[in-house]
Amino acid sequence: MLPFQLGLQNRPVHLVALGAHPDDIEIGCGGTLLKLAESVPELTAEFVIATGSPERLEEARRGAELFLPGCAVTITSAELPDGRLPSFWNETKELLEATARGSRTPDLVLAPSRTDAHQDHRLIAKLAPTVWRNHLVLHYEIPKWDGDISRPWLYVGLTEAQLRDKITRLHKAYPSQVPHDWFDEEVFAGLARLRGMECRAPYAEAFTTAKATLTW
Repeated sequence: MLPFQLGLQNRPVHLVALGAHPDDIEIGCGGTLLKLAESVPELTAEFVIATGSPERLEEARRGAELFLPGCAVTITSAELPDGRLPSFWNETKELLEATARGSRTPDLVLAPSRTDAHQDHRLIAKLAPTVWRNHLVLHYEIPKWDGDISRPWLYVGLTEAQLRDKITRLHKAYPSQVPHDWFDEEVFAGLARLRGMECRAPYAEAFTTAKATLTW
């Protein structure tokens, strides 16, 4: 498997991470966030979350602190209704557009998968490349009851220690989700192990991208 270097290690890096709900970002790419926080000397980030009650958004703030320790992170939310984002297309689009207008140019944008079965996730995924047209947008995956696992082609390898660290931090950040049967260590580890097998790593998180330019 041929590795691709993004060249993020030796310069300031700005990250924009998009989620329809609190916990989407950390479930989909929490291991990647931890690796970025560890390897990038000067990392700043914006978490943009479309829905969420004040209590859930407080969990999201804790999640940002846990998954990007020592980094400057801002969190923005429109607090739109959970499960109804397609009915709030204009508001969702404006949330992303306002982020793009008000922030520095991101080096990387993380968003849900464009084939995600959840309508809220899917809308954020489809809008992201229309807002950040000239940026690298990586789409993460979220395991769920709907069974929408797709075929990714980009991987971030994780050690077992990194994977267990991700799961521990997920439970610390989002205690309101722990009672759900899908918020389960075996679910998170099972998908990560499958993706790790696909890229010859112990564990991995997987991504897709709609468009990229190959340079050398």
